[in-house]
Amino acid sequence: MQVIKILALRANPTNMEALRLDEEIRGLKAELERATYRDRVELISEGAVRVEDLSKAILKHKPNIVHFSGHGAGGDGLVLENEAGMMQLVATAALSRLFQWGRSTIKCVVLNACYSQVQAEAIHQQIDCVVGMSSVIGDRAAIQFAAKFYQALVEGESFQSAYEYACTALELAGSNESTTPKLLNRIEGSDPLGFATTTPTQPSQMAEPQPRAQQSQSIGNVTISGNHNPFNVIQAGSHVSLDQSSGSSGNRDLQAALDLLIKLKQEIAITDILSTFAKRDNEAKITMLQNELQKPNPDQGFVNEVVDALKQGLGQVSSLVSLVTQIVKRLEKLA
Repeated sequence: MQVIKILALRANPTNMEALRLDEEIRGLKAELERATYRDRVELISEGAVRVEDLSKAILKHKPNIVHFSGHGAGGDGLVLENEAGMMQLVATAALSRLFQWGRSTIKCVVLNACYSQVQAEAIHQQIDCVVGMSSVIGDRAAIQFAAKFYQALVEGESFQSAYEYACTALELAGSNESTTPKLLNRIEGSDPLGFATTTPTQPSQMAEPQPRAQQSQSIGNVTISGNHNPFNVIQAGSHVSLDQSSGSSGNRDLQAALDLLIKLKQEIAITDILSTFAKRDNEAKITMLQNELQKPNPDQGFVNEVVDALKQGLGQVSSLVSLVTQIVKRLEKLA
């Protein structure tokens, strides 16, 4: 009986924004352990991946699926680590050549990293099925996409079906990133990994993704709740609650926060302190935050993650961090 090997690689350089990569691997492992064909899957996980580790791991394990978790830099390459644990870019052309060498066993490559569509397109010249990210993708969306993709795949679904299942799970959860993953696929038909050729150890069914439950949400000391825009403010002591019913004052302050986000994006564009990659990364986060704040029911965790990520990503430019602080204060002053 052939065992399908999934090689999960992760790189999180110390001089870049920290990602929840261990949580992603734990979620992936949990889904595989519950799958119908779990006895036919081997998950091999390697962290702090350096450039030389990439080729060694493929040579040693001869995987059927390669899953990469970490940072991407668009046309500049994929981010791995050097000997000191710092950022080291791997050129897109070099990745394509590497996967040309490993294509005898590799059926699918998943690049769960921001702006990795460029690398996905290059690797697709060698590998029939590749997933890449068209823009920035948040930790939570990346974790959920990976878990649902492999959940479906190890139930015997096709690459196309598993991809659609994972994207639908993001959409049902209210994520605005359901269109970020992009699939490049030349493999037609169901069960591309051949799971159905053997009887599963124990029958099971894929759990259908459920819509996210509505709940109160906080940004600092701001709580967002309710169903309908525009925002209305209820003041309770030093705590500000944003109830999404009508309110012109709330509208004005929300608009002020959105205007500050536009200003922040403009200031990032003209600063000479940030690298091109850092500018692109932070601008994408601002767009995500703008979209989320204009939803009828903004996601608390997502907003908090983006705000924290902006503060960390802009930490070397005090004037930009100050603008982020002003945005949060605007939300706190919606009375």
